[in-house]
Order: sequence, then C-alpha cells, then structure tokens
Amino acid sequence: MKIKAKYLAAVALTAAIGTAQAETNWDMPTPYGDSNFHTVNINQFADDIREATDGELNITVHSGGSLIKHPEIKNSVRRGLVPIGELIMSRLANEDPLFEVDSVPYLASNYEEAWKLWQASREVLAERLEEQRLKLLFAVPWPPQGIYTKFPVETGEELQGVKMRAYNKSSERLAELFGAVPTQVEVPDIPTAFGTGRVDAMITSPSTGANTRAWDYLSHFNHAQLWLPKNMVIVNTRAFEGLPESVQDAIETAAAEAEKRGWEASKAETAAKIKIMEENGIVVSEPSEALVKRLKEVGATMEQEWLERAGEDGKALVEAYRAL
Repeated sequence: MKIKAKYLAAVALTAAIGTAQAETNWDMPTPYGDSNFHTVNINQFADDIREATDGELNITVHSGGSLIKHPEIKNSVRRGLVPIGELIMSRLANEDPLFEVDSVPYLASNYEEAWKLWQASREVLAERLEEQRLKLLFAVPWPPQGIYTKFPVETGEELQGVKMRAYNKSSERLAELFGAVPTQVEVPDIPTAFGTGRVDAMITSPSTGANTRAWDYLSHFNHAQLWLPKNMVIVNTRAFEGLPESVQDAIETAAAEAEKRGWEASKAETAAKIKIMEENGIVVSEPSEALVKRLKEVGATMEQEWLERAGEDGKALVEAYRAL
C-alpha cells in the first residue's frame, strides 16, 4: 500500500508539474485606470483568452501606469520586458509620422470616417510594427477630442498664452498654432496639473474629462470633435510565436472581438460622459462659426505639415482613405 501511495503521489506531482509548465502568465501594462472604457475592454479581452485557453494563457492587466509608465510601454514590449501592452498610437509619431495619422485635425472627426481611416492604415502600421518585432492585435478609438478650459472659447484667441495640457505631437502643435503653451501631462496626473497651475486648459475626450472629474478644476468643454485618436494593443512577436498555435488563435479571436466591442463602447462613451459632465456643472458647447473657421485653418496647416513629414507613404495612405 505504501508503494502504491508513493506511486500515486509521484503521478500526481508529475501531472501538476506538467500543468504548471503548460500555463503561461503574462503581465500587461496599460496607461489608464480601471474605470476607463479602454481598460474595461482589455480586462474582458484577458478574460476571454483565459476562458478560451482553459487557463493556458493568463494575462494580468496592470492599469493606470502602475507597472510601466505610458511613455515606456512600447519599448518595454519590444525589448521583451513584458510580452504585451497598450498605448496611444500617436505616441509613436516622433519615430514614424504614420502613427500620427489619426490625430490630424478634421482628417477623420467622426466614427464612420475614423473607421475608414483605420481600414486604410491598419496594414501599413502593422508592417511598421513588425519591423520592430511587434505584432498589432487591435485598436480602439477615444471619443472625439474637444477643448477644456476655465472660460468660454469663442474664436480661439482666448487660448493665447494659456498653458495647455498635451499628450501627443498633434495636441502640442495645435496648442502652438493657437499661441498656447503645450505641456505634456499623463491622464492620471491631470487633476494635480490643474490644481498646481501647471496647466489651465487641455485637449482630450469626454471620457477623460469625466473620468478625471473635470468639474473640480475647470468649467467649460467645447465639443470641437478634432480627431479620434486610437489606443492599440501590441504583443512581442517572439512571445506570441512561442505560444501553441491554438493559443495564438485564441488571442487573435479575442482581439477581433475586443476591437469590435471597443469601437461600440467608444461610441456609447461619448454621449454618456458628456451627460455626466453637464450634470456636474460643466458648460458644454459646440464650436462657433468663428472657432470652426480657425480650427479648420489650423487643421489644414497641420495636415500639410504631416504630409511633408510622412512623405509618399503618408500621401498614399490619405489617398487610400479618401477612396473608401
């Protein structure tokens, strides 16, 4: 009986070791808090993969920059410090202007246009990432970007000299063209930046405005609908290819569902978060004719500047988009 018990214990231990070896645990840094719709969507993405693989791949989501800060996520995935991560696409504009295409003012300023732009740009952006041993899994847009201030904005002249929060190259340039002073501030730091006087205005989405309780530090939101920047989820190619084919398939299936679900969530987010801001005293307005004129002038300047930076590849991308 003792020999049999030892044998059974050995079999159980071997099986346990085999199961442990079959399990893969990934850490996934994301820049935004748990209540953000992007993070909610990514948590569901991780759950879907865990369920589809019977726990063979377990992704732990580290939200709000708690594991790796936003500026370092892409390179951390590329270097293999973490296998997977989320970041805003336009953050890569300094290394390749094509990643900034979704942040050119009024090139695509509603969801239908943004989806067409994504279809026109997805393959070429995936190819650029592949050159760095990164695989693009999916992308989800933020709601249209608007202008947050402590005062009404009627013509744009009001922004002269104002310290404006920026988060990518486009928001920096737009601030400069309005005579404002751009200052890089990550989402978790926005309330503090306003509270300390580091910034007095910002360009961002209704989602970020509501999630950071904008009514505590400013009073006006102009729903200018400048552009719809996208967050993308990338994975280290070596880490992905090291997984069994069945797990790779599960990731790609879950990614396709996450992209579809995320776009729908973004659409719903726009109206819901604007309503929350109104209920909390934010004055929400549409841009005046004078402001629209000025914004489109700035947008035309920025599009031309972007085309010059992006060269023939940028021109081909825009032509493909406008042909859809």
